[in-house]
Amino acid sequence: MLMVRRHTLSSIGAVMDRHPAWVRHHVKQLEAAGLVALVEERTTRNYTEKFYRACAPAYTVSYIVRPEERGVRPLVALASHDFAMELLAGDEGALGEGIVSGIAGSLDALIGVRQGLADFAGCHLLDPDTGEYNVPYARHLFPDRDIVVVTLAHREQGLMVAPGNPLGLTEPKDLADGGARFANRNRGSGTRVWLDRYFARTGVVTSGIVGFEQEVTTHTESALLVATGAADAAVGIRAAAAQAGLEFVPLFQERYDLVIPQEIYETEDAEKMLERLNGTSFRAAVNRICGYDSHATGDEYRLAV
Repeated sequence: MLMVRRHTLSSIGAVMDRHPAWVRHHVKQLEAAGLVALVEERTTRNYTEKFYRACAPAYTVSYIVRPEERGVRPLVALASHDFAMELLAGDEGALGEGIVSGIAGSLDALIGVRQGLADFAGCHLLDPDTGEYNVPYARHLFPDRDIVVVTLAHREQGLMVAPGNPLGLTEPKDLADGGARFANRNRGSGTRVWLDRYFARTGVVTSGIVGFEQEVTTHTESALLVATGAADAAVGIRAAAAQAGLEFVPLFQERYDLVIPQEIYETEDAEKMLERLNGTSFRAAVNRICGYDSHATGDEYRLAV
């Protein structure tokens, strides 16, 4: 009602068949949250009318729903699919009661944190103008917040193909030349962002790539499509290719980071997570993942307002 026009407590009560005292309680809650504002006071004799109006014509609302009992407040992560992230989060997406992780494309993960859907993001987005990973995107999406970007690991990406590479594929543009069936990644994922820029740079018309519109959300799914013969090639991490028994044609190495708002970084749960990340046992476990390198694990990039 207050988005449409201004109202007094009495006029709202008349529409909703509620006492003005009841209306006042809720309007004051909305006012305290910054959603409603007092826009006019009109005094007639000994009576003052207060007119309220919504502060915007529309709102979007995002929620994280999680337990709060006995101080239990798990960190919520949105992260691009990554084996080291799975290791950090632990079995079934939870490190004790510390982390709950959901799969999202790198861009969607950052936007989810921006919108309040998660505490931190896991991403691997290359900025072609600077050659830097993740930091330019974090700076762009969080100009008003202090952010800490923490390196999780470096990893290798390439073409995942059947054993023996029967079609002789050496880079993604070969997909358009030979009619190979391709398993693409979802829009907004770091791999898809890299692919789209690669095809634009090399002048490849993607409409000529068989299966380009077929999208999956994880490296494991991409590898499975190739392993089962549903696709001839996909771009993904070496670890997924090795897990599926596929041949791997290396293309590039990339940095995978955790993007953490400062207020989350300073919490006890985040401290525990980063303590584990910086531990020798975690680094050793990361190095055991095929195609992974922990030489920069724990490095921090601080972005201040």
